Amino acid sequence: VTFLSEGIVKELHDRRNIDLQPTITQFGWQFERQFLTRDSGVTAVSEYVVLLGGLDQGVAIPSLNWLVGMRTRGGAEFGVGPNLTPAGVGLVIAVGVTYRVGAMNIPVNFALVPSKYGQRISVLTGFNMRNRK
Repeated sequence: VTFLSEGIVKELHDRRNIDLQPTITQFGWQFERQFLTRDSGVTAVSEYVVLLGGLDQGVAIPSLNWLVGMRTRGGAEFGVGPNLTPAGVGLVIAVGVTYRVGAMNIPVNFALVPSKYGQRISVLTGFNMRNRK
């Protein structure tokens, strides 16, 4: 779920003729690549997060995010990078933790996207299956 500031809602209406409530759902996919792992368990990651927002309100607002950050052995993570939506560009700052349940990973992430029109605050979760060796 994402909470949109008044400025974001106004910008979407004025620029794109999209009328939304200030709370929207998000649905999407994350693509991740680990590029550096330390013996301590800290891993550097680069990830793309592609989202569609507003489906609950009959619109499809795309969002593309590229984050570069770190993840600990325990699953805590932090990332920062560019965000692109029809409301403009911004900088996404995200923190979260991934819980491991058997072969399943369940990430819970909080993201803030400040921009010149206001901010977006998101709470995102999902799941993925990891390979067991």
